Amino acid sequence: MVEAKTTETICQQSVGIIGAGAAGLITGYTLLQDGFQNVQLLTRDKSPGGVWARERVYPGVAINNVHGEFRFSPLPMPPPMLKGENRLSGEDMAAYMEKFADTFLAGKIRFETEILDIRRGRDGTGWEVEVLDLRTDNKEVLSYARIVLCTGGCSQAHIPESLSTRSAEQSGFRGPVVHSSEFASRVEQILSEAQVNPDYSVVVVGGGKSAQDISSHLARHGIRVAVVFEKTDAILAAPIQLPEWIRKSRCLGVFSPHIELRTSLERFLHTTTLGSMITHGFWNFLTWSSFDVLKVPKDSPLRNAYSLFWGIRTNDEGAGRKDGFHDLVNRGKIHLVAPDRAEGYASDGESLVLRDGQTLKANAVILATGFSSSWTSIFTEKTIEELGIGRHPPSQDVDEWKHYKTLASPPAAHPQRDQWASSIYRGLVPAKNIIKRDFAINGALFTTNNGYGFEVIAHWISAYFLGDKMRLPSTVEQALVETGRNAAWMRKRFPEMLSWVNESYSSALAFFSWPQAIDELLEDMELQNMRSGGNWLTWSFKVISVDEIAMLREERRAKREADGSQVD
Repeated sequence: MVEAKTTETICQQSVGIIGAGAAGLITGYTLLQDGFQNVQLLTRDKSPGGVWARERVYPGVAINNVHGEFRFSPLPMPPPMLKGENRLSGEDMAAYMEKFADTFLAGKIRFETEILDIRRGRDGTGWEVEVLDLRTDNKEVLSYARIVLCTGGCSQAHIPESLSTRSAEQSGFRGPVVHSSEFASRVEQILSEAQVNPDYSVVVVGGGKSAQDISSHLARHGIRVAVVFEKTDAILAAPIQLPEWIRKSRCLGVFSPHIELRTSLERFLHTTTLGSMITHGFWNFLTWSSFDVLKVPKDSPLRNAYSLFWGIRTNDEGAGRKDGFHDLVNRGKIHLVAPDRAEGYASDGESLVLRDGQTLKANAVILATGFSSSWTSIFTEKTIEELGIGRHPPSQDVDEWKHYKTLASPPAAHPQRDQWASSIYRGLVPAKNIIKRDFAINGALFTTNNGYGFEVIAHWISAYFLGDKMRLPSTVEQALVETGRNAAWMRKRFPEMLSWVNESYSSALAFFSWPQAIDELLEDMELQNMRSGGNWLTWSFKVISVDEIAMLREERRAKREADGSQVD
């Protein structure tokens, strides 16, 4: 029999947090507040913030959330630096992440540390992390009792081979080829070259938010820009700033079906014919009004967008802005080449070849082509298989949601060969490892409110590590059944999305239904859910704030003391 471990013993054991982005920062803070004494964050970056690290931020980039949605309860978010804006800029986010790290995690982050390999300890317990110090070029192996993976899904660039720098060199292309993740470090070079060449042009490949932000920044500097894409993101826009009781409440969530329908309102909206008509009418109206607010012409390729209801690729544009992407397109400052696809580089050294055989002049190419899983480069295939964090073909073909009327007429799904499943319970713990309580993930549950989500997940992980009494599968087999069910739900709910996302930040998809997903995590910890309150009439419009979870640590501690929790 394994000797029982007390909370005090567990807190003395080391925890390695891989990544110092938003998820890593709040996880480190929460573990330290809970009494873990040996917590270390590792990042290859020179500053904290992950995707919002100072070195990745460039002028014009803005967060996709309205002000106040992306913050943590221990630290208020200052007003946006840009007056008149309700949206946080990249500079705002970088400053917030830096202040959070300086205030709560001083001396706990090891910067400029590249992760080479994460593997089980030699005796089958704990973890070994092989790292490279980017400042000294020295390798070493670090040991931890527990690991929290917070690498997210926006650190490993996805570049089609036909558009890679190697293909550009082989074709004799003379200009820079830059992935969007490196744009901040190359933007001054591009602007300088454009100043001495009045015919300078840039082609941006991709239809997502990064492509739009980058093309807008270049266009505002007077550079000729073309954007090539097949399909673009959905948009949310309104003529005025939406009131908080709509944008920051459960309103959008109740109109988005979840794997479980907990309330009578949700069951009416998603399982009755009338409710389905109301629900789709609501999303269709939002789509129409968003195009109308941003003055998107009826024949514009920007209308060839993913669905607000069926997708997770959505840009919150607020009321729009002068010199924003849509305004610049309408004024002819940004040229749209769509629906089309960049297939490679032309032999003339200054053009891209499109799918139809036409060429498009480019002095520089920006690849806003997304990201691959950040896990494949830090785990061997053997570890990925043993731990159970890789993607695999679907193992269950169940459909227990046939009574959902709102899901009766889905868009065409990707071919079966492109479908995949994840065996990560709640998007937080590999099912194969769930009994060991020594490995967890923060950042792989995809929501529209990362601040609130990451903070609750950090508490869930801390409770899990401490051995608190929780609602969890009691066996690996039960956990695998649950993850198979969730994977089947993801294929049902988001049929177009699984070939676009990667498992390192989308092992579970909630998106607009994030309040329901977070309620499940609170229930796992046997804590109060639906914390925004309200009665039968008002609950769906009550504003959700991270302030309502500010006392989770105290609540969990009181529960732990009452339970007298111990873990084998």
